[in-house]
Amino acid sequence: MAETKIRPYSFEPYQPKEGEEYMSPEQLEHFRKILIDWKTELMKEVDRTLHHMQDDAANFPDPTDRATQESEFSLELRTRDRERKLIKKIDEALERIETGDYGYCETCGVEIGLRRLEARPTATQCIDCKTLDELREKQQGG
Repeated sequence: MAETKIRPYSFEPYQPKEGEEYMSPEQLEHFRKILIDWKTELMKEVDRTLHHMQDDAANFPDPTDRATQESEFSLELRTRDRERKLIKKIDEALERIETGDYGYCETCGVEIGLRRLEARPTATQCIDCKTLDELREKQQGG
């Protein structure tokens, strides 16, 4: 079973030109390509899983074999569910590129930063706001 890719596969880190404005058309195109390539890879994984499950869906007479297969299918479906949610986040990031909101923190409005976006192209918060949110979650949850 293939593992979910939690970040896009290979790309060249963007090297801004001297004096280049943040989220220039070239930068936006760089991130659009990363997001589209990542989504394409995830969609291929979803298709592979579907075909794998259809091909392997055997009715085992042995209850242990049947339970093992059901357990494997359940794990694959959970993985695909995470990928489906990730595809939704990718689509939302592509929408933010179109609306001109991509690359800016939805909480405080500052630049998220090229390297953070390359590490997590679906990021919607700067590292400071994200860290504060995580601290609040920990305090409320525990």
